[in-house]
Amino acid sequence: MTLLIIAELLALGLVAGFLAGLLGIGGGMLLVPFLTIILSQLGVAAGLAVKMAIATSMATILFTSLSSVRAHHAHGAVRWPLVRGMAPGIVAGGLAAGAGVFALVKGQALALVFSLFVGFSATQMLLDRRPTPSRQMPGLAGQAAVGGGIGFLSGLVGAGGGFISVPFMAWCNVPIHQAVATSAALGFPIALANTAGYIIGGWGYAGTPPGSFGFLYLPALVVIASASMLMAPRGARTAHAMNVRQLKRVFAVLLFGLAAYMGSKGLGWV
Repeated sequence: MTLLIIAELLALGLVAGFLAGLLGIGGGMLLVPFLTIILSQLGVAAGLAVKMAIATSMATILFTSLSSVRAHHAHGAVRWPLVRGMAPGIVAGGLAAGAGVFALVKGQALALVFSLFVGFSATQMLLDRRPTPSRQMPGLAGQAAVGGGIGFLSGLVGAGGGFISVPFMAWCNVPIHQAVATSAALGFPIALANTAGYIIGGWGYAGTPPGSFGFLYLPALVVIASASMLMAPRGARTAHAMNVRQLKRVFAVLLFGLAAYMGSKGLGWV
């Protein structure tokens, strides 16, 4: 890697870490588009670049999640029973996506899936529809099922699951600050299961650059994770200083921009 690319990765890690703490999204939805560009600059084929960007992005969440959740836990915002309820499903869904489906789907199709789900989540947040007051989170079986869906979809798009889990928990009347904090905690089992799957599914895959481990690009992972861990606690502190409407608007605007870029990538426009 050149010094310019290292500098780009450091900047990306700092911003992604801050947003991971601020919004509970793991930073993956920011990392995937930019890592796709960087890997393409390194000569990786377009479809493979998307897959490696998704895998590397997910692996960074192992580190940003731990850093972010410590700050949220200090504010007493993490709903640990919800984390325990959804984690088994998340692990199962993540392994199914990372070790199986991910390796079979074309990179352009993954980019379109990413765009559609992120755009849907952004719309839900921006509309700020108030949920039915009586609606609550489902029981343990329902939480495990929801976790399975979150883990599977996160594995396909390389995000920490916050783009689904935050809107879902808000829809179930979990306060937005608690939803963000709990989503940050869920990022670790999501990342762990999917990263294992990406390594298995991408082992011996043709065309990966030197420094790859399965679908992971280790040099980028080291640089981004080092930077993002510094900023995640700052993002978490900022989240607790913002009001609910501000937090939802920031979340929605970020998601719309990323959905537009990855949709264009999937359609071959960029």
